Amino acid sequence: MIYLNFTDLSKEAQNRLLENSKKDVERKFGNEIRKYVKEYYTSFETMIEEEAIRNLYSYTFVFNI
Repeated sequence: MIYLNFTDLSKEAQNRLLENSKKDVERKFGNEIRKYVKEYYTSFETMIEEEAIRNLYSYTFVFNI
C-alpha cells in the first residue's frame, strides 16, 4: 500500500511515484525487458517507463484527507 496525503498530489509527488514504480519494474522484470529490447531493437528507457505506468495501476493507494 502507498499512503498519500490528499493535499500532496503535486507534480513532484507524481514524479516520485513514477520513479518508485520504475525501480520496482526494473527490479522485477529488468532481465526480461533487456532481452526483449535486444531482440526487437527498442529503447530500454521507453519500455521501463511504459511498464512503470502500467505498474502504477497495480498499487493500492490510501489517501489521508
